[in-house]
Amino acid sequence: MEIRQDQIIGSSPALLDLMDQISRAAPLDRPLLVIGERGTGKELIAARLHYLSNRWNKPFQKMNCAALAETLLESELFGYEQGAFTGARGRRAGRFEAADEGSLFLDEIGTMSMSAQEKLLRVIEYGEFERVGGNETIEVNVRVVGATNIDLPAAADAGEFRHDLLDRLAFDVLTVPPLRERREDIMTLADHFGRGMARELEWLTFPGFSDVATEAMMDHHWPGNVRELKNVVERAIYRAWDGEQPVCNIIFDPFDSPFRPPAKTNRKQREATTTTNRPLKPAEQVPLMPEGPFDFRAEVTAQEKRLLEHALKRNRFNQRATAAHLKLTYDQLRHCLKKHDLL
Repeated sequence: MEIRQDQIIGSSPALLDLMDQISRAAPLDRPLLVIGERGTGKELIAARLHYLSNRWNKPFQKMNCAALAETLLESELFGYEQGAFTGARGRRAGRFEAADEGSLFLDEIGTMSMSAQEKLLRVIEYGEFERVGGNETIEVNVRVVGATNIDLPAAADAGEFRHDLLDRLAFDVLTVPPLRERREDIMTLADHFGRGMARELEWLTFPGFSDVATEAMMDHHWPGNVRELKNVVERAIYRAWDGEQPVCNIIFDPFDSPFRPPAKTNRKQREATTTTNRPLKPAEQVPLMPEGPFDFRAEVTAQEKRLLEHALKRNRFNQRATAAHLKLTYDQLRHCLKKHDLL
């Protein structure tokens, strides 16, 4: 997603539903969770929640919880007193103090230690905390917006996340749809990113994308979502050299090269590979066909579907690459995918 003049680009039904949920949740002074895959724009959603709230003219602080070690995370969130640890030469305010009266966005909140989670719960419930190494109680008024790309309820059931904190954060949960569920927005976003890159390269005009390029982008699975789309589009624009013709060369994997060095493997991976490649003992061998009578057509159909699924995953759901991998034409592959409900 991209915010331009406080607007999120896109008009797909899935995005419009999310926008409506944001508009309803923003004015309420409650903690919220934003859930979504990498690259879907969770930080931008949090910013929109802040600027549509009554706190819009107060501080909006952001922090990635996965970027810091446990001890540093607590110091960054809650601040510290002089002498709290080696190198603490003076008092320092944390993000909660900096965000007082405003909002604090905590990205990758599922990576927080249990100790930090306990302190976070106290701030959300009572609006108070102590700096690291101090005993003075500090009161703040901060709205917390957490974000993650993991299943927090499952993490809580596994003992990796506090159930009580999850209950407090989940006043409402905004789940950001991945780009593959917003296909109507793909070319709108591609055009926006393309125009921006063309301006950066000082092109006189932006000629758009060819039909082949458009079809390739529409067929791509976009595992990296909007962040990946932005990189792909900007890469295609800069490699086009000029803006005389519509951009046609789309490169999804910049590492794809016949000269790419082989991946290094550690000892455990080598042992696993050796174990995997060793001959199977008779008791481990899988029968070539089911025992007893079986439905031949159903068995062939199931195997064909498994092969298609494997080829799609191997080629990152790029249908043209999958077709080439299977030595099929693009139309033949599309027919097979429709046959097995894989589109």
